[in-house]
Amino acid sequence: MKSMKYFGVSFGYAGIVEGRVLLNQLFKYRFFSFLLMMLCATVQQVSAQNLDTKELPLYDKTGLQSKEDWLLAKTSKKSGIYRTSEGNLALSNGLVTRMFSMTPNGATIGFDNLVTNESLLRAVGPEAVLWINGQEIKVGGLTGQPIGNYLLKKWIPTLKADPFALKLVSFTTNPIRERFEWNRKTNWMPKQLAWPPQGMELTFTYKADAYIIDKIFNASSSDSQRKVIFKDDFREVSSQWKVVTEAGANVSFNNEGKAGEILAPTNSIAYAEQSIPKDTQVIICKLNSGTDGLENNSPYNPYGLGVSLVFADGKTSKFCIQPSGKRITINHQDRSLQWSGYNPGKDVWIRIMFLGEKMACSKSEDGEIFSESIELPLASMPTAIRVGKTDPRGGKEESSDKGAIGRSKIDQVVMLGEPLVKTTKLDYLSDLEVQIHYEVYDGLPLMSKWVTIKNNSSTEILVNNVKSEHLAATEVESEASGQTWRLPPIFTETDYAFGGMNAKANSQTVEWQPDPSYTTQVDYGLKNPNVLVCKPQMGINQELSSGKSFESVRLWELVFDSYDRERRGLSQRKLYRTIAPWVTENPSIMHVSKADDKSVKEAIDQCAEVGFEMVIMTFGSGANLEDGSAANLDRMKKLEDYARSKNIVLGGYSLLASRSINKETDVVMPKPDMKPTFSKAPCLQSVWGQDYFKKLYTYFETTGQGVFEHDGSYPGDICASTTHIGHKDLGDSQWKQFTEIRDFYRWCRGKGIYLNIPDWYFLNGGSKTAMGYRETNWSLPREYQELIERQNIFDGTWEKTPSMGWMFVPLVQYHGGGPTATIEPLKEHLPHYEQRLANLFGAGVQACYRGPRLYDSPQTMVLVKKWVDFYKKHRSVLDGDIIHLRRADGRDYDAILHVNPLGKEKGLLMVYNPLDEPIVREIDVDLYYTGLKNQAAVSENDGVSRKQTLTGTKTKLKVTIPAKSQKWFVFN
Repeated sequence: MKSMKYFGVSFGYAGIVEGRVLLNQLFKYRFFSFLLMMLCATVQQVSAQNLDTKELPLYDKTGLQSKEDWLLAKTSKKSGIYRTSEGNLALSNGLVTRMFSMTPNGATIGFDNLVTNESLLRAVGPEAVLWINGQEIKVGGLTGQPIGNYLLKKWIPTLKADPFALKLVSFTTNPIRERFEWNRKTNWMPKQLAWPPQGMELTFTYKADAYIIDKIFNASSSDSQRKVIFKDDFREVSSQWKVVTEAGANVSFNNEGKAGEILAPTNSIAYAEQSIPKDTQVIICKLNSGTDGLENNSPYNPYGLGVSLVFADGKTSKFCIQPSGKRITINHQDRSLQWSGYNPGKDVWIRIMFLGEKMACSKSEDGEIFSESIELPLASMPTAIRVGKTDPRGGKEESSDKGAIGRSKIDQVVMLGEPLVKTTKLDYLSDLEVQIHYEVYDGLPLMSKWVTIKNNSSTEILVNNVKSEHLAATEVESEASGQTWRLPPIFTETDYAFGGMNAKANSQTVEWQPDPSYTTQVDYGLKNPNVLVCKPQMGINQELSSGKSFESVRLWELVFDSYDRERRGLSQRKLYRTIAPWVTENPSIMHVSKADDKSVKEAIDQCAEVGFEMVIMTFGSGANLEDGSAANLDRMKKLEDYARSKNIVLGGYSLLASRSINKETDVVMPKPDMKPTFSKAPCLQSVWGQDYFKKLYTYFETTGQGVFEHDGSYPGDICASTTHIGHKDLGDSQWKQFTEIRDFYRWCRGKGIYLNIPDWYFLNGGSKTAMGYRETNWSLPREYQELIERQNIFDGTWEKTPSMGWMFVPLVQYHGGGPTATIEPLKEHLPHYEQRLANLFGAGVQACYRGPRLYDSPQTMVLVKKWVDFYKKHRSVLDGDIIHLRRADGRDYDAILHVNPLGKEKGLLMVYNPLDEPIVREIDVDLYYTGLKNQAAVSENDGVSRKQTLTGTKTKLKVTIPAKSQKWFVFN
């Protein structure tokens, strides 16, 4: 067989280790020989034309860095794309910079927090990894970094292009474009926010060159596509190994508890042996000679670290590292050969491939690019392998001539079998176009990233999955054996989030993973989670026909500049206001409990009278959005017309995921012991599921209603059915169900339909989710609910803005509790009703007031209108950020401070007294995030304002609060 060159191991190999191996699909090379020559010439020509950076401004880090706090800044530095003096590209907004190499391939070579002046990138990785038709394809990236702890600028010119990755051919720049339409409701918002957000997009285009196509066609060149028979990373000494060492205190194969670390004199025996499985076709060993054999300065170290093969007839072959001679010696039968150019103390990979009557042997310095192979005769397959220090022939004969004690290390042994699939079509590869998109946003340290795949071939392809981010970040802490880990200061969001009511709903897509290739980290188990990966865990398996494009999950990366919880929360809240500004729409909401015409109209009238802005025909009301009859749609259209005449937005409720339809419709679990998230659920891609969404589209198009409360929204359930109309099987079920509901929510946002959803769909149009309450708590006695409500708001606004979460007020019974849990008759419980109104409107948090009416007497109406008017008067600051001062505990005052540094009212302090007696307190208040300094004007309960001297941004405020009451203080 012809000798082989450049055997790829690393990222594809890691994919195997993770158990995510996909089928390798191969095609005959000569069918495309002419095409490949033309492609190579085209790529070179395109590169020369489209990678020119001369017209871009020069990157000046010092000049770009913002001099003021970006959370308070009235204006922000504009985002831009720059060239560097080294010929690289920089995407920056003065707060964060991501740097990219252009040659020999595109790669992220810097990720800097300009606020703290720290580098967040420690190692270069691929820009993306794709799985298409079962084939793993890397996009961009560089190899050859000597260590993974940090990345020096001087190393970058020495790095090499990964030969098995798609190559960068061009880049384009654009202002940020809107992801979907937003029909905003300005009267519900404190201020007008930009859509699309202000900033810049940088797009890199990658294509295959002749080399990658050639090598993917060659089955023997792709270790990533072989079956893994055995793998050992030597975290501990596996029982499969038999360890052999000389007797004596100076010889160890498990030095200081580190498996595979050998401490021994130069001419000593210390190795591990095990049998070689019969199906093995490739053996790869990663070794480091350390200090073994360096002290005696002799080029010949016959007992050195290496790999030995043992044959049935007792003969052995040895691949021996000789660091003083800067070489690796091969002793095979009657032959002795050498590889020169070994770097002492560095990692080396030795690869042995068995080819019938011969074996092909090669070495690598990075596990990616292997040397020209040496072919050696092979009479029979070896029966065992030894790794470690053996005698010169690979045996266990001891020597009396001991040298200096040294350390060496075995890092990994892998045995691979045959390629998983031997024939397939890869003709799409030469016409595959992959775009990596980056966005940077004005005014906050935020970037976004996603991947677009264009199928320009004449055949359909299957996109199995996309890893759109692989960011090797600088670890926050170095622990020898961490139990819990502090993560790098990067907060992530995606538009593929579901199954929860906080940002953890992204966990099925974004993950901090350990990096097994980072062998110089402190943690012996190499388990420090320091690689940020964005990749749907379930895969996507989407067909992509000729001429079509596919867009991956979008990832947002927010760089924190502090470990302070409040500042981090403020950063996240500004993120949501920037990339999902519809969350600032904050209408006051009534849940009318009956949906007959009379009840709905009375609710609309009352809302209009006191200033409420929205009526939702709630669960149990009798409203049926799935009823597509002409009579129902006509009735709902007339109710909408009536609501519109009173300037009230009307809509209804529908239950989706937590219900069962029938056996043919419900999701099919792949295992008998598995259940859907809510124990039962329909498949959104069944006939019923698709019809359900058609009914919703029709309902809102016909009636014109403007709010939708969607309960039990799609939580990410999978479905193994092969008969449902909208998906093929388990592999594509999650992605297709999600995109069904995602597209509907985006359509609603374009129509201006407000979305109450108990799930994390903000990035796809969701307006509100729960603030954090437990539903059964609203069946507790009224007096308990008052304090729990303020606790829920305090806890729920660390990461959410007040407008992103709803609370609940049970005007009538909810889940039980009887008369002591409800407020009706309202006029009989005015003190409690006022406390609830003060809690909620005072926090800028809208609740769903559920019942037949908002008031039942003139006094009740006056009370409700008082607090609605309070909210609307101070809306711009109440809808701003909350600074958390003291959580409610019922034993003393509790307080929150609203801040709006860009508004007329800079701050509003709410102080609550839960005690049965009045209190006088002196409260420390820091007005830093209001933007006020040295002096402020403060008014109490909207009375006459007075001057307040500040110590910088801090002040002591003396407050007197009646029993079971509250006060507010406005700062200007």
